[in-house]
Amino acid sequence: MNMKSIAKGATVGAIAGLTCYALSSASPVKKYSLKKDTTKTLKAAGHLIDDIKSMIM
Repeated sequence: MNMKSIAKGATVGAIAGLTCYALSSASPVKKYSLKKDTTKTLKAAGHLIDDIKSMIM
């Protein structure tokens, strides 16, 4: 197995799980800000994965 694929899959899975939990347990007022914060977090996670890939290669 490829370590990059494992790390990427684990990161994406964790982010997706946390996002689903946060949106399901939030009040309607907070859902909009959570969606906006989730977008920022996903972009940051993408940059983090790119940085990790560049360090491994």
